[in-house]
Amino acid sequence: MSQLLGKAKHFVAEKVVNVKTPEATITDMNLESVHADSIDYGAKVSVKNPYGTTIPICEISYAFKSGGRMIASGTVPDPGSLKGDDTTILDVPMKVPHSVLVSLVKDVVGDGDIDYELVLGLTIDLPIFGNFTIPLTRKGELKLPTLSDMF
Repeated sequence: MSQLLGKAKHFVAEKVVNVKTPEATITDMNLESVHADSIDYGAKVSVKNPYGTTIPICEISYAFKSGGRMIASGTVPDPGSLKGDDTTILDVPMKVPHSVLVSLVKDVVGDGDIDYELVLGLTIDLPIFGNFTIPLTRKGELKLPTLSDMF
């Protein structure tokens, strides 16, 4: 009996290790709009669903950093679902108050842009396994808006 249980455990463990999971990448990050009190940035996330069925997305959490400091963080609750056997593009909106950007003056003065790091957690609900989070990171530079962008 114990040999049978051992074989069953090995079989299940082997199947779980080889289960395909959705794959995601941050494809774009840019300035969306400028307001009197804040700037809206947006990230695009491309997610490939290997399953033939739709998978619900629980939430997307984000941390937008520059110079080692957090400039925006939050979650996008219930952003929809991943289409079955297809690639879905998700939008991640981020609002950055002007007061936070003022604290980044040292970085901005040199080259007119912000060196950033974006850390995302895409939490999906996989059948049988439950919630599964795909961690994503992207580093790059974002141009700050000019006066003509504001008016």
